[in-house]
Amino acid sequence: MRGGVIPAALQLTSTPAAAVLHAIRVNGPVTRDQLASTTGLSPATINRQVHALAAHGLVVERPDLAGPKSIGRPKNPLTIDHDSLCVAGMHIGARRTVLAIADLGGRTLHSHAVLTPTGDQEDALRHLSGLLAELAARFSGRRVLWGGVAVGGAVDAETGVVNHRVLGWHQLTVGATLAEYLDTPVSVCEHVEAMAAAELLLSHPRDDGGSGLFFYARETAGMAMTLDGRVHVPERGAGTIAHLPVTAPVLAPGLTRVRLQNVIGNDAAEVAARRLGISPTSARIVDERARVLGESVALIRDVINPDAIVVAGDAFAAHPHGLAPVQAAFDEATTLSWPLEIAPSRFGVRVQESAAVVVALSVIYADPVAAMATL
Repeated sequence: MRGGVIPAALQLTSTPAAAVLHAIRVNGPVTRDQLASTTGLSPATINRQVHALAAHGLVVERPDLAGPKSIGRPKNPLTIDHDSLCVAGMHIGARRTVLAIADLGGRTLHSHAVLTPTGDQEDALRHLSGLLAELAARFSGRRVLWGGVAVGGAVDAETGVVNHRVLGWHQLTVGATLAEYLDTPVSVCEHVEAMAAAELLLSHPRDDGGSGLFFYARETAGMAMTLDGRVHVPERGAGTIAHLPVTAPVLAPGLTRVRLQNVIGNDAAEVAARRLGISPTSARIVDERARVLGESVALIRDVINPDAIVVAGDAFAAHPHGLAPVQAAFDEATTLSWPLEIAPSRFGVRVQESAAVVVALSVIYADPVAAMATL
């Protein structure tokens, strides 16, 4: 079939086809013998999976990359097909939307940002869907396999329906509408969960075992949790950390109930700067925001006690000293005795782009043969 909504698969999977595709994607060019060593699968299983993946056009043999000839069967290296296929994704933010086209390996071929439309929700969605379809059409030499949407708010992964309080969207059929424009299957995912998935699925994971927390803070704040190579996706949608109580006398003076969401964004910094007659990037403002973030991360760390913490978003990156002030506040606030270093996202300022791309690729990565059979 073409089109339709299929839930994202935010996990590392161990099915033979997925394991072989992952090994080729990450280590390629790679021979069958090397695949057997890397995956632990038998040579016969490797051959079956390579044949199936090649039949769907996902991997190709590259005799031009073979080493010196040796006795026996030629050992032609394998790579994923970097040239014939692509996916289309978008990250819909409160203020801007990132549109991206990527190849099968997750390498971005093109991306750019546009303002997220305001006004009528249907018009806004159709405008963004049209822009992504137009961008995909520029890559006419490639087959567009899948579409992906990473977006804040409450996401029904099964139907692709989104409710987004900040944007004023209610029961908006994001997945079905984009599928109509792209004429491909589409997956829709909560954006912080997608960012956490990018850390696992794109390139080498930091560590696919244990537990991890991923925090995002820009104009909105969110958190996702990973467990043993899988992003935890609650059945009733992502939770929220926006309401966490914080103390922020510079950013929110005189208020008895200050929430994290009220003080992390640029708007809060600009309001405080005008009131105080200082720059929004002055030490008083950025120091307090870093402290608030560090204390909030420590609070959740103490409850869940993860093995690793990764953070992303402009609020974390805005301090001139980087993550050091956030780490210092975290160290001061946590009540657990062993140290834990906060790590920045490997994708930096391109974290929204990575979220869009991984949602579009996740189902293919999880079960490539079955995914291609739906097309």
